[in-house]
Amino acid sequence: MRPEPDAVLASLAEYAVHPPEFPPAAYHTARWVLNDTLGVGMLALRYPECRRHLGPVVPGASVHTGARVPGTAYVLDPVQAACNISTMNRWLDYNDTWLAAEWGHPSDNLGAILAVADWLARHGRAITMRDVLRAMIQAHEIQGVLALSNSLNRVGLDHVLFVKVASAAVATALLGGTEAQVINALSQAFIDNAPLRTYRHAPNTGPRKSWAAGDAAGRAVRLALMSVAGEPGYPTALTAPEWGFEDAVLGGQPLTLTRTLGSYVMENVLFKISYPAEFHGQTAVEAAVRLSPRVAPRWEAVERIEIATQEPAIRIIDKTGPLANPADRDHCLQYMVAVALLKGNLTADDYQDQAAMDPRIDLLRSRMQVEENPEFTRAYYDPELRAIPNALTVHFRDGTRTETVRVDFPLGHRRRREEAWPLLEAKYRANLATRFQGGRLEAILEATLDQERLEAMAADAFLDLWVP
Repeated sequence: MRPEPDAVLASLAEYAVHPPEFPPAAYHTARWVLNDTLGVGMLALRYPECRRHLGPVVPGASVHTGARVPGTAYVLDPVQAACNISTMNRWLDYNDTWLAAEWGHPSDNLGAILAVADWLARHGRAITMRDVLRAMIQAHEIQGVLALSNSLNRVGLDHVLFVKVASAAVATALLGGTEAQVINALSQAFIDNAPLRTYRHAPNTGPRKSWAAGDAAGRAVRLALMSVAGEPGYPTALTAPEWGFEDAVLGGQPLTLTRTLGSYVMENVLFKISYPAEFHGQTAVEAAVRLSPRVAPRWEAVERIEIATQEPAIRIIDKTGPLANPADRDHCLQYMVAVALLKGNLTADDYQDQAAMDPRIDLLRSRMQVEENPEFTRAYYDPELRAIPNALTVHFRDGTRTETVRVDFPLGHRRRREEAWPLLEAKYRANLATRFQGGRLEAILEATLDQERLEAMAADAFLDLWVP
């Protein structure tokens, strides 16, 4: 006899199909996640390395009533469209982030949500952008709450498994799936498991980390379509002895949900506003920018640079030695700090090969000492604080030193929201202007800067705005 489904799968499915009422603050934040994510995706289209990952699997193929890929002329099946959208959105690592026992980027789910919503709307379903925002809140919550207490990185797996899980749940629900069908899709996603984190760490760091989320989003849509079409699932995919996810992957540790599912993650998500830097290093970059006026003119006289940080930053972005490519550099704490000290800024272009040829960067990197501050680690894991602290002190050869600059909460943190909103809008406008001009730019801004107008739009009408 088939057993009853695992409790975690049942809880996720119930939430996906029967979500609670979400407060206006959650929808407001979701709109800015949508804007920021698509804006960063438009910026990423400037880079040939990103563009070559986009388009149909078979060159030249198109689907007349498929899903649009924003910023391009592509019309693709929803599986490949989801992969395209999440790939370009994640390429620059410059939008929202969630940090917990596991970390990740809940906006990676947007590819699956937009592709399915657009595809359904073009086939006669009444799907509005409020439905899209609701699905975003749900996907953020599923991925983020799973990340609170379940660490994939501790067993060498990549966080994009939780993207696949969240996207599979909300995509199945958008497709009209029942709770049983959502459970089936979720079980398939967990049985798929996750890629190894090898491509995120030295000596193998590479660009796969920029398309891994797209791969997960596309796979999630595929599993959702299969489940709605009648593909059975595996009710104890998590808890089956020996062969289940918990025994086979987590070493017997249970997969847990430590919060009632609501809109906690969306309301507390972290925005990357000023710098395209891995989030554990955001406050270090902010501190380095503050110190730059004192350090940049005296870079040759620097004796050492002390960086105090949290334990996860040491595990992920503390790197010495040669850096092979942009993907290596944008996950190197020392590289980010060196550029920020020298320039008083940090942009996506600073990770490219030409910028990395500046010999001053590696010279300063060689003089850095990175150490964990246990207080910073405790503040990082405290659910009431959710801090990401870093502190910098620069010592010079003549015995002088700068003050220690400590930043606990980055600009995109909920505690700094009011300070952040105008800067987030400015970032969004600037990113859009790299792809659109004139009337089309104004039409996108009019639709996306007005909450009521955006929520009332049909999903396909919204995607039509993004055709260059």
